Amino acid sequence: MTDSIPPGKFDDVNEAVGEEWEAETTPYERVREVISREYSPRSAERVAADARTSPKTARKHLNALAEEGFVATSTGDRGGTHYRRSPESLVMEQATDILSHVSVDELVTRIAAMRETISEFQTEYGVESPEELIVEQANQTLSGASENERGIDPDTLQEWQTTRRNLAFANAALSIANAERFVDGDSSRLEENTSTP
Repeated sequence: MTDSIPPGKFDDVNEAVGEEWEAETTPYERVREVISREYSPRSAERVAADARTSPKTARKHLNALAEEGFVATSTGDRGGTHYRRSPESLVMEQATDILSHVSVDELVTRIAAMRETISEFQTEYGVESPEELIVEQANQTLSGASENERGIDPDTLQEWQTTRRNLAFANAALSIANAERFVDGDSSRLEENTSTP
């Protein structure tokens, strides 16, 4: 029989990891890391608690991140400022990640394929977007006319939504690549890549 480690030894593992994180990072780094995963508005106090810093320090760093465009602000129910990751910074992060893994030529090919997939969905279901289809199907159900209409299964609906989201990120990446070429003086392919509908 082997000796087992008493449960008490592991009670403070999370606290130990938190203390290590606090010792190895600055308050700014911790605030940025916490808010980078927040897409719903949060108060500075909640961010501060997760970032292991004071609300005053968190607020200072959150305001600096808002000025940089990394954080979006809004007014909470009680009038205080709330913070969340800005959609623009997420798009930039995703686009940059795409460009680090995919060549511009491959990106153009993938964009064309995604556009074709979306066009096929639009043709098959007779609407421009998955949201329109959901509304149309709900209206048909309410009116009792849905018996003869073919619905969309949840997996197909999710595929359509995901393809549309991925296309948006890919288009952003292509725009950045084209802008970088223009800035670098290599605008020869700029018109070629941006002319794709």
